[in-house]
Amino acid sequence: MRKLLVPLIAVFAAGAIPAAAGSSSDIRNAPETAILKQTGSTLVDHVVVDAKVIRLGDLFTNAGKNAEVSVAYAPDPGKRAVFDARWLYRVAHAYKINWQPLSAKAEVVVERASISIPIDDIKAQILFSLADQGVTEEMDIEFATRFQELFLPASADPVLRIENMNYQARTGRFSTIVVAGQGAAMERVRMTGRAFRTVDVPVLRARVLRGDIITEANLEWVKMKAERVQSDVIVDASDLIGKTPKRGMRAGQPVRSIDVTRPILVEKNSLVTIFHKVPNMILTAQGKALQNGADGDVVQIKNGRSNQVIEAEVVGPGRVAVRSLSQQISMSLN
Repeated sequence: MRKLLVPLIAVFAAGAIPAAAGSSSDIRNAPETAILKQTGSTLVDHVVVDAKVIRLGDLFTNAGKNAEVSVAYAPDPGKRAVFDARWLYRVAHAYKINWQPLSAKAEVVVERASISIPIDDIKAQILFSLADQGVTEEMDIEFATRFQELFLPASADPVLRIENMNYQARTGRFSTIVVAGQGAAMERVRMTGRAFRTVDVPVLRARVLRGDIITEANLEWVKMKAERVQSDVIVDASDLIGKTPKRGMRAGQPVRSIDVTRPILVEKNSLVTIFHKVPNMILTAQGKALQNGADGDVVQIKNGRSNQVIEAEVVGPGRVAVRSLSQQISMSLN
């Protein structure tokens, strides 16, 4: 009996069926009894291997003396291979495994045991390497292609190093070789991308409605590309705290200066209390606001007794204060 490693049986991608295995309809070419019964060994429908090859015992239970025979290459770390019923039947028949598929849908999914190196770790290593070339802590990088993580065999040492860094300060573009692992488990990946300056921008944690007062607890910080931050975007949290949206605002979005305003404490045509200070006492009177006013605004107020229109500073909800001496005299006379 041949003990031949079947080369490149699997297509190392999620859900892919090995080309050498044929289509599911091919199972009809197997003996009729193969579709009707399954005896002896049992198929292992999901396998995680920690080697470069897949052995007969990984696919079938009770594989006997041939359990350690290599029958296919294992997928790369982080990927998987799918073996269909036709291919499995051929392997079982070749090694006299007492197994027959019950249907054309029988399959085995094989995954490679692996460890991952996250994209953030790789970015940090590249940024550290770029520090000598003028890239500062306020900068970030983006890759030219979508990239999430590197996978290494489970037994590998997940060390990282950067080689052959090429950086163009004018454009921010870079190319480099990322080396992960050591020895036989080493992976070398060429990466290209661009470095760019970032700005920390305060955004809302959750939706805020018109009339709500924005507090520090409503805010969180996000990094944005400096080139994408418009000139009217608020980047200082103190310019947001104490303000209210002119309309409902979504979470996570940059806030422009025209989106918020100081909360209205005195509404037009509302009754207000007028305060005016004279020596050793504070006098009050009732009046009617002729304008909307936020904290610190000077608005026109009609005195409720004399109907005289004066100017007063908004000092709180429904409260205004007379500041000028002439206005104080006018209030006192009335």
